[in-house]
Amino acid sequence: MADEAESSYEELQGEFESKARGFGKGKYGRIIKMARTPSKDEYRKTVYITAAGILIIGFIGFAIWWLMEILPTYF
Repeated sequence: MADEAESSYEELQGEFESKARGFGKGKYGRIIKMARTPSKDEYRKTVYITAAGILIIGFIGFAIWWLMEILPTYF
């Protein structure tokens, strides 16, 4: 029983190691090699754009809610 579990573990470990060896060589290898940490300025711009998008989507949602809840009471 222990031999079966051990051989299963060894097969799983071998499969994982073979995938890890070819990690940077596949179809995404070039992208991984080109990837880098963004500078502070790039990060700051990304945060501002993301925050603006969240605010715009929130405002649109609030406007739709307002139109569906508040506006019909006037008619």
